[in-house]
Amino acid sequence: MTPDGIDRGGAEELLEGLVRIASPSGHESAASHFLVDWMSRHGFDAQVDEVGNAVGVRGDGSREILLLGHIDTFQGIVPVRREGRLLFGRGTVDAKGPLAAFAVAAAAVEPQTEWRVTVVGAVEEEAASSRGARHILESRGNDPPIVCVIGEPSRWDRITLGYKGRLMLDAIMRVPLGHSAGNLKLPPELGVDLWRTVTAFCEERDAARQAQRAFDRLMPALQQMNSANDDTHGVVTLTIGFRLGPRDQPETLPGELEARLAEWARREGITDMQLRFAGAERTHKAPKATPLVRAFLASIRAAKGTPRFVLKTGTSDMNVVAPGWPATSLAAYGPGDSSLDHTPDEHIDLAEYARAVEVLTAVLTRLTV
Repeated sequence: MTPDGIDRGGAEELLEGLVRIASPSGHESAASHFLVDWMSRHGFDAQVDEVGNAVGVRGDGSREILLLGHIDTFQGIVPVRREGRLLFGRGTVDAKGPLAAFAVAAAAVEPQTEWRVTVVGAVEEEAASSRGARHILESRGNDPPIVCVIGEPSRWDRITLGYKGRLMLDAIMRVPLGHSAGNLKLPPELGVDLWRTVTAFCEERDAARQAQRAFDRLMPALQQMNSANDDTHGVVTLTIGFRLGPRDQPETLPGELEARLAEWARREGITDMQLRFAGAERTHKAPKATPLVRAFLASIRAAKGTPRFVLKTGTSDMNVVAPGWPATSLAAYGPGDSSLDHTPDEHIDLAEYARAVEVLTAVLTRLTV
């Protein structure tokens, strides 16, 4: 146990224990119970809630600091191992590292009378449902937290203030088959043409708005394309994800895309095309001038770091809770290199993890005194 109340060995054991329990979206129960058991033994009132979130509370004041991490991971197995001070495994970065740091820091701080600190390991963040965060949002009703920190990797000395929005599109076309030596485009070729039409739409839109930064652009990603044949027709299905900039409205963007793709389909003679939109989330950018951000800046500097701000091109549970809690101070924080998210090489530097615990402990101390 160090003078700041942090058990370094216990912190590493918690993280490795969590990482060793596979918890892809929809299969988080074992990991949630593991975290609840740890929190119960470290001064929390802890339970697994109705939707499967791991929830631990310290203190009973009316002013809440919510540390909202997620306990689910991207699919796939990365063998858990240590190489020196590097810990490999699915979730080490995204985002069991930040979640474990939340729990360890909250265990080291005794909230003052008017405060309570809540740690949540939310389920299904990696799925479009964001079921865990939505349940937390709804459960607070008209009593939102004063402060909310989202647990996502940003390196120990960086503070994330914004995430792009999201929109998902499934495009399904059924087109007549033709001979490969003929003049008709084959179904997969039409799928490629549809994708090119989408990318041209996004590029023209960004050029008109002079959107230079990645955070401001409408960014498409072709996530899947499949084709199949029946006796006379081919069916092509594309799944396209869009990362939205601050000026992209998820309420009106589907209509604009539908109009552009309908025009393309008419030119190509396609009469059977379905467009299905889902997973809409607005872009969110939090302000810098808040007590939460000031606490992070001071705590990173106290740990001999030079703090920096980050705007992410992905999405997180910040996109889910921010619209419902407009008065809540928000930021995202956590150890780890986000370029390793979802990769077969996912790993975290345990020295950086310890630094993040130190920073979070200082932030909680500054906010609750």
